[in-house]
Amino acid sequence: MKPRLAGVDVPPEDVDAIVALVAEVEHAQQNALPDAFVELFRPDALWSVPYKAPVTGIEEIGAFCRRMLPDTAGQPLTSTYETEYIHFLRPDVAAVKIRQRPVTRDGELLDDLLRRPGASGPSSGCRGSSADVRLWASLVTTLPAVAPDTSLYVLTKSDGRWLISVAQDTTAIESDALAVG
Repeated sequence: MKPRLAGVDVPPEDVDAIVALVAEVEHAQQNALPDAFVELFRPDALWSVPYKAPVTGIEEIGAFCRRMLPDTAGQPLTSTYETEYIHFLRPDVAAVKIRQRPVTRDGELLDDLLRRPGASGPSSGCRGSSADVRLWASLVTTLPAVAPDTSLYVLTKSDGRWLISVAQDTTAIESDALAVG
């Protein structure tokens, strides 16, 4: 799926390079490769994650990733990363909205599994019931990877390469998963 675009005009190669960078993020995260992930950040980057104070600078980001990513290698779930929207603020600065969706290691989307007949979860049966919301909250608490995320990256282009300057990750439970009805 092609991302929506806004802002100043840029060559299509820049759009392709940003989509490729997000694919590199996905690969590094899914395969628990901290060094490959850290290489995508500028040395002075800022990364705000939902469960920790902001991580600043390449050394701190690297230490955090080397501590956290290896633990994810054995988990039954990982995430997909989809570039939904790119807003080019300048030809060398872009704000990028990324949708992260939890998937099994076989690539099956978790929300598809929860929507199956007979499945228990926030999107099954009487969606939005207090029991469903409690189950979803329990899943998110015990296994944070089950919660979809939305990320906003500010990328800057330097020497022909796009890198992450600022990243904000936010846990995002979609409203239809909690809707009554």
